[in-house]
Amino acid sequence: MKIVGVTACPTGIAHTYMAQEALEKKAKEMGHVCHIETQGSIGIENKLSKKEIKEADVVLLAVEVAIEGMERFEGKKIIRKSIGECIANTQGIIFDVIAEVENS
Repeated sequence: MKIVGVTACPTGIAHTYMAQEALEKKAKEMGHVCHIETQGSIGIENKLSKKEIKEADVVLLAVEVAIEGMERFEGKKIIRKSIGECIANTQGIIFDVIAEVENS
């Protein structure tokens, strides 16, 4: 499965990057492709390409604040999860995302 997403927390520091790292690492371990853009205190990093978004099966938004560029995801399956869940239960979140995509 190909997953793209955005992480963003209110302060845009630690949790934004912790969630991004956890999601990408766990997805890879589970045999999936995952690219996560961060929108933190220093702006957008690891910006998703149009190709990555187009090829994605799903968009995972682990955001606690409004993000830039939501229009890029128009027409894609979007799943929202809390940033805390993505850090504390990364594998469970990925299983949830896969199940939601397969059941839609």
